[in-house]
Amino acid sequence: MCGENWLQQLQQQRAIAVIRADNVSEGINLAKAVAAGGIQWIEITWNSVQPEVLVRQIQEILPHCQVGAGTILNLSQMQAAIASGCQFLFSPHCDLNLVQTAQQAHIPIIPGALSPTEIITAWQSGATAVKVFPISVMGGAAYIKALQGPLSAVPLIPTGGVTLDNAKSLIDAGAIAVGLSGQLFPPDDIKTQNWDAIAQRAYSLCQTLRT
Repeated sequence: MCGENWLQQLQQQRAIAVIRADNVSEGINLAKAVAAGGIQWIEITWNSVQPEVLVRQIQEILPHCQVGAGTILNLSQMQAAIASGCQFLFSPHCDLNLVQTAQQAHIPIIPGALSPTEIITAWQSGATAVKVFPISVMGGAAYIKALQGPLSAVPLIPTGGVTLDNAKSLIDAGAIAVGLSGQLFPPDDIKTQNWDAIAQRAYSLCQTLRT
């Protein structure tokens, strides 16, 4: 899936769960928990343990979900992510070579940017959407809203400081979706394997974003 169709489906979901796992079993349980709560877009960061294995196994266990790779820093990581079967790619920066490689593989690519110049550069390079990261340092929803005037044609996905409390305001300000990690997966819940609490948190987020 690529381009406009990918964006349309993402806009219906609104939330991307960003998983950084210390082991494969943990990553699978986190993915199953958010999927049980209704989140169908799951990003596995490439600094997780055995991310290739995680992508493949989560796709097998949760075939109704979109499973992608994040924190892609270089071409070798991207090639490994593509080989694992990931369905979308996120990077924290904009590397034109990475964008072109993803385009050639027909996989949606969302590079990171912060300033208007960086955002436009990423978009004009062929990005499917642009990850505004870290949104917390720029004032959150107010910054997304301010970007809408000159950059309304650019699909923006804020991450890095998105919380259960501010996610809806970012969507209302013009973001097409948001990415969350720490707020969905509190360390205490992971430590105690409280997957039900994570599922409930994901459910609450979905209900909030889709109203």
